[in-house]
Amino acid sequence: MPALLRLGTRKSPLALAQCALVQDALSQRVPELAEADAVAVVTIVTSGDRIVDRALADVGGKGLFTKEIDTALLEGEIDAAVHSCKDLPTQLPDGIVLAAVLPREDPRDVLIARQARTIAELPPGGTVGTASLRRQAQVLRHRPDLRIRVLRGNVARRIAQVEDGAVDATFLALAGLRRLGLADGASAVIDPAEMLPAVGQGAIAVTCREADQATRARLAACDDALSHACIRAERAMLAVLDGSCRTPIGGLAEADGHLLHLRGLVARPDGSDVIADAQIGRPAEPEDLGHAVGEALKRRAGPGFLAEAG
Repeated sequence: MPALLRLGTRKSPLALAQCALVQDALSQRVPELAEADAVAVVTIVTSGDRIVDRALADVGGKGLFTKEIDTALLEGEIDAAVHSCKDLPTQLPDGIVLAAVLPREDPRDVLIARQARTIAELPPGGTVGTASLRRQAQVLRHRPDLRIRVLRGNVARRIAQVEDGAVDATFLALAGLRRLGLADGASAVIDPAEMLPAVGQGAIAVTCREADQATRARLAACDDALSHACIRAERAMLAVLDGSCRTPIGGLAEADGHLLHLRGLVARPDGSDVIADAQIGRPAEPEDLGHAVGEALKRRAGPGFLAEAG
């Protein structure tokens, strides 16, 4: 019997672990998908997976992790796609919608280091491996003496670079480590006040074709409304800032009772100038909150800041 739903995803261990979480959610909440083999996983190699020796900003940005999967979705080769939400481009391609966000994991970054438990304890002039301008800008804000080396690849490869002494430290998302069972290897969890996460970090996003109402209904069954509202607020802020991989931007929305709290920042890559804002809104109007924070950041940054930062 052919699968009733085909989920597309990248081939990395983390991507497959996240896809398994979506499979589990669908099998528990959509009766016709509870049978074995009702949901099939289709792995797709993306441009971002093939190019691992350069920063994303130098080879096309975040869309490199989604372009081939989006094409497969639009051409009907898959019915839905599972992504790390932070990999989604600011604007989704025409005909594709964000249909579900699973309950969000802890969005914070962690430090992976050989001999340090905090950013302050990193050795003077030490080397930090990262391909994220957001992480680069924020760590240099606190430690301008540190050197940055481009470090990409899957989680295991980046951890190995630290263990082998190629770099003194790197930063990873706590959510990814937890999903891989590797969180015990973190040297420290970084408070968002010290390093604001990426927009969407910790959230699993599931996209599908806008016109595919049957698949949208199935995916809606595993959507977490509060997590989705937080993501909508963060992505609305990002849209106002016209953020790309060449602009260090952080954003985190958190639900507190009947309110959403959104923090955002923009920075220069060398950490010499970091502008932050925080506002409160309602979960029913997350885009309004994101728009307000984005506009405040643009206003405080002034003309040219984002272009210069990027």
